[in-house]
Amino acid sequence: MNSNREHWQSVYQTKAEQQTSWFRPHLDESLRLIDGLDLDKSLPVIDVGGGRSTLADDLIGRGFGDVTVLDLSPAALDESRRRLEARAESIAWLASDILDASLPAANYALWHDRAVFHFLTGDYERARYAATAARSVRPGGFLVLATFAPDGPEKCSGLPVRRHDAASLADTFSGSFAVVADSRELHATPFGTEQPFTYVVLRRNSNDARVAQATE
Repeated sequence: MNSNREHWQSVYQTKAEQQTSWFRPHLDESLRLIDGLDLDKSLPVIDVGGGRSTLADDLIGRGFGDVTVLDLSPAALDESRRRLEARAESIAWLASDILDASLPAANYALWHDRAVFHFLTGDYERARYAATAARSVRPGGFLVLATFAPDGPEKCSGLPVRRHDAASLADTFSGSFAVVADSRELHATPFGTEQPFTYVVLRRNSNDARVAQATE
């Protein structure tokens, strides 16, 4: 995991926002899906791999009061803190690999991830991620997940990715989550190219043994 941390730390220390293919001024599709959930804005939410994206800004602007941003790169988180200025004090910042993170059980009403999961190319990594999400999202909570689509890039930032359609994502999380929506986005990169993304919205089951264990 340390090599991944060093890779992303280097990326964020050496490249400006518009020198990275994933940059968007706002995560429009994520926000559309989140807005459609009509969540209680006092409940905790987490942006996994949030880095220096503006999702935290937009969530705070929408009235969410308990926001956590997790990323491998402290440099990325530092940039977001500087951008948000005084508003950064209302956000919890976690510099961690999601596969190693210690997160509160049955806590989050919303788990958001745009483009972390597709870097998990091994079966064990994906299963561990799914188990962490299952433990950390409260019953009835939501997981909004975006990955490269099957016709998307095979690599990002020099690293291999695993592309997904809605069915493969549903299968990965089927033990603890049910799909309630899916969509496709053509992301326009700063370089004038397009990257197809698959989005799914999954809802945490309440009849999973892990829910009872997490809330005991």
